[in-house]
Amino acid sequence: MINNGFLSNPYPTYQALRQAGPLHWNEEFCGGAWLVTEYADVASVLRDPRFSVRRAGGWANSSGPEALTELREFKRIFSRSLLFVDAPQHTRLRQVMNAGFKPSALQTLAPQIQILVDRLLDNVIASASTPSFTGFDFMRDFARPLPALVIAAMLGIDSDDRAEFVAWSDDIADFIGSPTPTIDIARRAQTSLIAMNEYFRALLPQRRAHPGDDLISQLVLAEASGGIITTKELLAQCCTLLFAGHETTRNLLGNGMLALLQHPEQWQMLQQTPTLLPSALKELLRFDSPVQYTGRRLKVDVELHGQVMKKGDLVIPLIGSANRDPAKFADPDALDITRNQGAHLSFGYGPHVCIGATLTYMEAEIALRSVMQRLPQLQLGGNTQSWGKNAVYRSLNALPLRFTPALTTAQATAQPEGELHV
Repeated sequence: MINNGFLSNPYPTYQALRQAGPLHWNEEFCGGAWLVTEYADVASVLRDPRFSVRRAGGWANSSGPEALTELREFKRIFSRSLLFVDAPQHTRLRQVMNAGFKPSALQTLAPQIQILVDRLLDNVIASASTPSFTGFDFMRDFARPLPALVIAAMLGIDSDDRAEFVAWSDDIADFIGSPTPTIDIARRAQTSLIAMNEYFRALLPQRRAHPGDDLISQLVLAEASGGIITTKELLAQCCTLLFAGHETTRNLLGNGMLALLQHPEQWQMLQQTPTLLPSALKELLRFDSPVQYTGRRLKVDVELHGQVMKKGDLVIPLIGSANRDPAKFADPDALDITRNQGAHLSFGYGPHVCIGATLTYMEAEIALRSVMQRLPQLQLGGNTQSWGKNAVYRSLNALPLRFTPALTTAQATAQPEGELHV
């Protein structure tokens, strides 16, 4: 199922799976898994407590017999993460972490995001004045650095370290995104997760002595008040925020910009009617989801569509397939930024819906509004975009673009008009 063709365009495969049936057993995923293809079933699985998110150990064990003991640290750290625990532990941790993602808290972050966006676009526009300028790589110069800079600001960590923690996150994502990870992929993921864990451990004494208004300080205060029980649990949440804090936004910006420029009538409509931006972001998330699928482990036997799925079985809700299900969305393979046919599932659903969804929307709205204003003649730089080899986190390695510089300095530094939809 997962090959180069799938990685470049998974949607024909999803269509074939849906046409063949709503549920499939596939041996390619960690020794076997149930693939759930339709919107209604994916949404049901994501909110059903019988389908557990506790699967850190399953990943490690899937890498072969050596992994059973060798990847103990990976399992130990991620088994405490908000992403991989069920209620009531998940409920307690989510209540602690929600405070940093409330709309009121995020609104105070918006000016910082705008400054970061402007600086990155300043650099892009400045490069256009050089004689050798032929275009720029949207991923390298904008979509990749921006979310990393934003999460660094939220966590109160040194943005100069972003290359290091993006590399750590990519190693972890490579492991999680491989249906059958090799022991070498698993080892790199564990090495990077341990390095990330130790990075935060070194910060804790300072935050305990002098807490600020950053997310790490909030977690330290939650530990002091009993909301977080142990230092190990606190460190696991720090790693979660750093790892998950930029993957989705980076991929939304890259996939979304490519989709808009491949559909110039939609790009032109958005430029002419920028009030469509909130609707456009929802459609971009549906059209080409940054997260293509997730996983659950069954706590009990469950019957679905006449098939008995056994306790302990791995279940893969195919989010990318659900978002293109014609039973939910009319003409699902068309990009329509005015679409209003219900919610996409790109941020998940139910109790484990992405805690950073509001931040991603806000960050992407600021970014795309600024790109529209400052690079109005943006175009694809040929058909040379390059897709990554991660089946879970659908991401472009490169997206060459070109534009004609036309803005004055005053226009280039102007703040966007309109209120953010946080």
